[in-house]
Amino acid sequence: MSDVALLGHQVRYRSFWRNPPAAFFTIAFPLFFLFLINTIFGSEKIPGPSGGEVDGSTLYIPTIATFSLVTACFTNLATALPFARDYGTLKRIRGTPLPPWIYMLGRVLHVTLLALGLVAITVAVGAVVYGVDVPTSKLPAFASSVLIGAASFSSLGLAMAAAVPNADAAPAVVNAVVLPLLFISGIFIPAEMLPDTLALVADVFPVKNLADALIAAFDPFATGSGFEMQELAIVAAWGIVGLFIAVRYFSWEPRR
Repeated sequence: MSDVALLGHQVRYRSFWRNPPAAFFTIAFPLFFLFLINTIFGSEKIPGPSGGEVDGSTLYIPTIATFSLVTACFTNLATALPFARDYGTLKRIRGTPLPPWIYMLGRVLHVTLLALGLVAITVAVGAVVYGVDVPTSKLPAFASSVLIGAASFSSLGLAMAAAVPNADAAPAVVNAVVLPLLFISGIFIPAEMLPDTLALVADVFPVKNLADALIAAFDPFATGSGFEMQELAIVAAWGIVGLFIAVRYFSWEPRR
């Protein structure tokens, strides 16, 4: 069997619906925040990044899309892989003819497809339920930003899985990293409401950069193609660092 066929089999084998509770909450969690935040802030006028005022729902669609990407790619891999390692699944994979890189790439492609589906649902709900205008002229920029974000946060998820000491610690460690970053990056609270100190901290990490890149594609006052090259370069740089850490330190055997 060719490498491509093996890879396709791995992606199909990682069927999202093999674990219905996990599937439900992975989809429902971002949508829950989408409805909750839009109910609270969606009708309020918020200063746009390029000037003018926009409905809160216009900016919350791209921020919840960012949340979906982080949840599907980073949180999923960083939590699931330590369990697979501690249960001996990864060790057994290394003992089969299946190349390890195909197994790992299959997991990454699986979460990437999941992330793309969640982003598509988020945008569709925004357009249908909240009347958000989807800027078709900037869709190439939005789609490219989503793909770069998925790749980078998948790499960072692998790096976090390498750093997590064991399966029991994985949920606590991952949530301790993700939740503060989501709040200070303007995902749930408008960035303008945050203290300057927290805003400076958020600028260092890729969550805010990705959110800003996606917001630019929905900002009705922004001109140009919608590509935020500086923001995307920072996100990509974080992904490269994450990939290096994962390749260097990831362990396939349970840690004692």
